[in-house]
Amino acid sequence: MSSPDQQPAAFSALLRTASAEEHQAAEQSSFMGDLLGGRLGRQAYTDLTGQLRYVYRALESRLDTLAAHPVAGPLIDRALLRTAAIERDLDHLAGPDWRTTLAPLPATEALVARIEELAETWPAGYLAHHYTRYLGDLSGGQIIRGVAERTWGFERKGDGVRFYVFEEIDNPAAFKRDYRARLDAAGELMDEVERRRVAEECKRAFVLNGAIFGELGGRYPLSA
Repeated sequence: MSSPDQQPAAFSALLRTASAEEHQAAEQSSFMGDLLGGRLGRQAYTDLTGQLRYVYRALESRLDTLAAHPVAGPLIDRALLRTAAIERDLDHLAGPDWRTTLAPLPATEALVARIEELAETWPAGYLAHHYTRYLGDLSGGQIIRGVAERTWGFERKGDGVRFYVFEEIDNPAAFKRDYRARLDAAGELMDEVERRRVAEECKRAFVLNGAIFGELGGRYPLSA
């Protein structure tokens, strides 16, 4: 138990350290390792993009309501929105008929259901998924973009990788610092029990995202 003079850890730091193990496990999945190693084909990348479309539609479908919430609202920023960029990428990657052929994996359905539930019933928990996805896109997502451009010959920051291009964010490093500051301010509105609950949800978010990678890995195993 902390002493009265001891300040609690910044909320952003709490989320990062609490979910470090789950974050690492998701990043080091065989599918992501093979994708980042340039060992998978364009179809595997296309399928990942298609699954992410469901995730971001869920994240972005209730923004008007969430923007008014005292905890989640300050983190809602339209410069982060990804759905339109994903759909433009899918037009390029899969052709104009992708809406009739795309289907969510079971793991994707589970993540989408969780995000939708939280957006309706527990916006502070929704924030864990917002943090997990968008800060990841601004960080490790840029590595994925570079690999995709080199491996499959996409134009730099062009069609096929627009999901990873935040055109309205001029300085990603500064934006991430500001995001973490807003996250810390949101944490100050919570008691310690709620902060820990959100940290647990952050861990769950990484597990649910990792399950999508696991199912994609089963779909695209490397031949021996």
